[in-house]
Amino acid sequence: MSDTIKVSVIGASGRMGSTVCQAVEDAPDTELVGRYDVGDDLGDLGGADVVVEFSVPDSSPANVAYCVDRGVSVVVGTTGWDESRLETLRAQVEQAPEGTGVLIAPNFAIGAILMMSFAQQAARFYESVEIIELHHPGKVDAPSGTAARTADLVGAAREEAGLGDVPDATTHDPHGARGARVHGVPVHSVRLLGLVAHQEVLLGGEGEQLTIRHDSFDRVSFMPGVLEGVRNVRQHPGVTVGLEHYLGL
Repeated sequence: MSDTIKVSVIGASGRMGSTVCQAVEDAPDTELVGRYDVGDDLGDLGGADVVVEFSVPDSSPANVAYCVDRGVSVVVGTTGWDESRLETLRAQVEQAPEGTGVLIAPNFAIGAILMMSFAQQAARFYESVEIIELHHPGKVDAPSGTAARTADLVGAAREEAGLGDVPDATTHDPHGARGARVHGVPVHSVRLLGLVAHQEVLLGGEGEQLTIRHDSFDRVSFMPGVLEGVRNVRQHPGVTVGLEHYLGL
């Protein structure tokens, strides 16, 4: 019996999707059996064991539900999965064939996952924290899924440590220069030609600053994480948020 994992990709012609297709074709233990894009009939998903889903936030829930209903595990890189969508998905997975797993990963770069873990560990030691995420101007959502996930982890760590609001005397900001607030953490989004995916977490205390930064210069940096998800999602039934849970972090 072959150990090769049959993989289909939804969003196959996109920036990430096309890179995923190449990575699946190059890996010795995976086989690309289907490429799907907007308007395509998903049919039997090419007989896939696992589907990798990189579409757009408006389409992703329906795509994932289609796979789950058929008992096909899914690795999801599309952003926009807020708690409401996750709750709906968890209910769908409970009704799915036994063993169906879904991984929702805000970021697949191993360095980015470590960055989030380090920021979570450091958060309880610093009164001030802000996040700056920088991406190419073709990105449709802001803040990035990675920034939102980082802010949630940092915010939760701050609450557990008994820290209050980040120090900020701003009372007048008619143009939103102070950025968004995610779980109480200021988050700033930059969209600039020449960038791919970058993020820094700034943590400040009296007399010192800690900066934790990660840079992806090419989308191939995400592929080891995507393949790790493909290889492990069927061993993790239910809904998992964050690749770190597969990596022992």
